Amino acid sequence: MPLVHEIGIDPIQFGILLTLNIALGQQTPPVASVLVTACSIARTDIWKTTKTNLPFIGVLVLILILVTYVPAVSLSLVDVFYE
Repeated sequence: MPLVHEIGIDPIQFGILLTLNIALGQQTPPVASVLVTACSIARTDIWKTTKTNLPFIGVLVLILILVTYVPAVSLSLVDVFYE
C-alpha cells in the first residue's frame, strides 16, 4: 500500500482494479480456476465454454480499461456516499 499511495492511486480504485484483474484471470485459460471448476461440474469442454464466454471476457476487459484510465468511473459512488 505505501507504493500505491506514493504513485498517487486511490486505495479504493486499486482494490477495484485488483478485483477486476482477478475476475478476468479466473475466466481466461490457462489458469481459469472458475472455468475449470464449472466445466468439471457441467462435464463440458473447457475450450467450447471459453468460446461462449468470449463476449463476457471482452466486457471485463473494456470495464478494466475504463476503470483504469477514468478513475471517476470507479470512485463516483464512493464520493456520493462518503462526502
